[in-house]
Amino acid sequence: MNLRLTMGAVLMLGLALAPVARAEPPTSVQIEVNFLLGYVEGSACKFYRNGTWRDAKAAQEHLRDKYMYLVARNRINTTEDFINMAASESSFSGLPYKVMCNSDAAVTSNQWLHDELVRFRTY
Repeated sequence: MNLRLTMGAVLMLGLALAPVARAEPPTSVQIEVNFLLGYVEGSACKFYRNGTWRDAKAAQEHLRDKYMYLVARNRINTTEDFINMAASESSFSGLPYKVMCNSDAAVTSNQWLHDELVRFRTY
């Protein structure tokens, strides 16, 4: 293989592996999302995702992973973006996430998180 072709291949590989420039969400959004993730984990509620009920810790980990994935792709600009894109439905199946606390009826995680965000913002 000639040197020019080798150097071109190395350059292309380097560009492909280079970190993508990304902007972090605004600080207020990071604070609100971290609050909501803590609220999920500390809730002791059950979370329904893709046909299975999971505990609060597993739900929080999953939502944090989705959040980080979307942040890396510059998709999160508001806390509502987080709720709507990461915490409302499965990206795999399209089925809505649900939350059941105590013996209450299950509600969508979208509504549950929006309600808590409103409470958080009133303080």
